[in-house]
Amino acid sequence: MRRLAGHKPGLSGSRSRFGRYQKFALVGALLAVICVIGVLGTVHYLSNPRVNDSEASSSAAGSDKPGSNMEGGKSMAHPIEVTDATFQAEIGTYKGVALVDFWAAWCGPCRMMAPIVSELAEDYQGKAKIAKLDVDENPETASRFGIMSIPTLLIFKDGKVVDQVIGVQPKEALKQRLNRWLQ
Repeated sequence: MRRLAGHKPGLSGSRSRFGRYQKFALVGALLAVICVIGVLGTVHYLSNPRVNDSEASSSAAGSDKPGSNMEGGKSMAHPIEVTDATFQAEIGTYKGVALVDFWAAWCGPCRMMAPIVSELAEDYQGKAKIAKLDVDENPETASRFGIMSIPTLLIFKDGKVVDQVIGVQPKEALKQRLNRWLQ
């Protein structure tokens, strides 16, 4: 074995127990474990029945009856559910401002937006129409408007798209956009 001048084995120049490629394999394995844990957490979150919007709204209303939307005798507004079949009648011919939330049940950010959209439906009851469209169940409408990522919220005025918001947004930012078109 040939030694380099001035090189002493066992000092900083010595080889570690793991070779370069073994270190990459170890890091890759750790990343894979982290990804699996993340996926399992997401699956658990999405399969948790307490996250179901209809149950959350009925329990928040203080009623044992599913689908009840009375709070202290006062009617609570909820976003309307639109489909490929009802979209034109509900939104396309609507005279006024409408906000449509394009979402999917498996989408975590969409679930984060759900309570915000429900609050907007209450805040804008009688002023603007607030709707939700499940892109998995209604692909024609999502395709027609070029929805490539969710959540996407489109604002319509008199049946025409006038604004678009992609991703999770705070309630105040959405209110500002809606108010701009209500004036």
